[in-house]
Amino acid sequence: MKRSWPFVVPGVILGLVGLVWTLQGLNVLRGSAMSGSSLWGTIGPILLVIGLVLIVVGVVRSRRAR
Repeated sequence: MKRSWPFVVPGVILGLVGLVWTLQGLNVLRGSAMSGSSLWGTIGPILLVIGLVLIVVGVVRSRRAR
């Protein structure tokens, strides 16, 4: 797991930010200037996918190191 944290930690952060931005863009989470904006409904899933890719890369690197 030592070699995978530089991928997993940013991946989790990007994934969470992407999820929040997606929910705000889809007007599920309200109370922000981002709520209901299609821009954030588009950027959010992109960040979410990038975060998931980083997590997968980190897990694969961890398994190969064993």
